[in-house]
Amino acid sequence: MHCPIRRRRPTRESDFSAIVVPSMRGSGYMDYTVESHASKCMSAMDQFRRQEALCDLVLHVAYKDTVIDFKVHKVVLASCSSYFRAMFTSNFRECTAPEVTLRDVCPEVVGRLIDFAYTARITVGERCVLHMLLAAMRYQVEDVAKACCDFLTKHLEPSNVIGIARFAEEIGCTELYQRSQEYINTHFSEVTKEEEFFSLSHCQLLELISHESLKVLCESEVYKACTDWVRSDMEPRSQYLHALLNAMHIYALPPKFLKNQLQSCPILSKANSCKDFLSKIFQDMTLRKAPPAPLRGSQLIYVAGGYNGGYKRQSLSTLEAYDPRRNMWIQLADMGEPCSGLGACTLFGLLYTVGGRNLSLQNNAESSTLCCYNPMTNQWSPREPLNTPRNRVGVAEVDGCIYAVGGSQGSTHHNTVERWDPETNRWTYVSPMSVARLGAGVAGCGGALYVVGGFDGQNRWNSAEKYQPDANAWTQLAPMSSVRSGLGVVCSGSYLYAIGGYDGDRQLASVERYHISRNVWEPRAPMQHSRSAHGVAVYAGRIYVFGGFNQHGFLSSVECYCPERNEWLTVTQMPMGRSGMGVTVTMEPCPGSLPELEEEEEGGAAR
Repeated sequence: MHCPIRRRRPTRESDFSAIVVPSMRGSGYMDYTVESHASKCMSAMDQFRRQEALCDLVLHVAYKDTVIDFKVHKVVLASCSSYFRAMFTSNFRECTAPEVTLRDVCPEVVGRLIDFAYTARITVGERCVLHMLLAAMRYQVEDVAKACCDFLTKHLEPSNVIGIARFAEEIGCTELYQRSQEYINTHFSEVTKEEEFFSLSHCQLLELISHESLKVLCESEVYKACTDWVRSDMEPRSQYLHALLNAMHIYALPPKFLKNQLQSCPILSKANSCKDFLSKIFQDMTLRKAPPAPLRGSQLIYVAGGYNGGYKRQSLSTLEAYDPRRNMWIQLADMGEPCSGLGACTLFGLLYTVGGRNLSLQNNAESSTLCCYNPMTNQWSPREPLNTPRNRVGVAEVDGCIYAVGGSQGSTHHNTVERWDPETNRWTYVSPMSVARLGAGVAGCGGALYVVGGFDGQNRWNSAEKYQPDANAWTQLAPMSSVRSGLGVVCSGSYLYAIGGYDGDRQLASVERYHISRNVWEPRAPMQHSRSAHGVAVYAGRIYVFGGFNQHGFLSSVECYCPERNEWLTVTQMPMGRSGMGVTVTMEPCPGSLPELEEEEEGGAAR
């Protein structure tokens, strides 16, 4: 049977007016987001471009004698480039123009930028990165510029960093310039040995050495770099030497180094004004009239070794640094072996630990070691050992030499003193003290060595004496009001501070201050905790005290003393309570020398 075909009339909206949606629990609406939608759209746009479909702009890229055309969509270029966004959305004639010409830019580079605009992918290599960065900066394609900066930052080397820094400055790439400058500051000694360094103008060199964040172990590195730069082109550059000297931290030069330069530097022999200038500096140093030398970069307080009275009761091999600015501890490379009762000091930016002993349930051996820690590399290296092992030794630096004072070996308590010269790497005995002293407070100040208190095996002392290296002789000073061993002594301003200690009956919280020119002691505010065998250091004009021992056990508290207010405050806790550690201040370790650390604020340890 034949059925006639019925034609369907068009569906009208009114046809659905009577339809009722069954009620549903919850909301009557649901939102859907298709995560891949944006990438699918861009992929489709890229396909349109390659097929030259729906394109509304022809880019003529003129370079030298060549013109290459690219058919593109204005909206795509404007979406990733501030340059093109302004061009196509403002009142410029290019806003409606079907064609635009770009001049003096490599077509291959523009092609890669266009590919990035459609695909979000960019390949950066050594051959093209500078051209790519220049174009990305010119056309304000920020993501590509950042990719180029990241690539160049990861490939910075002493041989190329100055050139990259100058290129970044010229094109206005602030981020790359800052990263390059940070690299130069951190690797200054290596950079100054490369050919690029000697191509700097005197203005660029002045700017370089004026950076306070320059990381050098000693200002002599800066001096040597500047004289090498002058020597590389003597005639035109010698006129700038005086300006370079003024830009240095000239009073931070070691006196011995400065004396040697005055005697033997060939450049100074031809520059009388510079030689006279440095002679005056050296005279000020000799007469102790030199102002305090400003320190470059950030400084930290280092805590080496010590004895922990916990479950294991043993000497420690740890090295940690405390940053008072951020109230943060940083864990650094361990010492070669556990050690407590050691001394520590800083010489030309390097940290030295001296003597001590390895104390554990299995071991109790005094040490004669001298070890050097380099914060630039986060590595330890040995130096010539002491002539005599010394536990609970006092250590200080005076005029570029390290002094090891007193201490003990077994039942023998020493009155002897040894001096280490870094130029010869040798220890020599100097004149002995008037009495044997273990756990004495020792400090260098004004070219003299001060020794205070201590224990000779039978008596604890309140006496103090001063050693003058030039005369190789000791002078008795006014005694303290209390006998003290295991005390801390530091020099701050024109005073010595004798802090805490043990008087034979109990640990002390009391503090005395010695006025160097008046030869008198006066009491100061006591610490919040009594302690002995603690560590002390001066940082930014304040005195920090670390750990120690008292009737309650091994302390982890850290106190800070403000001389102006005569007040002590508890500032943080050490990662572990301990006594008998070496404490000193020197430059912050270079970030590249450290493993990646998770840093904990508020006194926590970075592990």
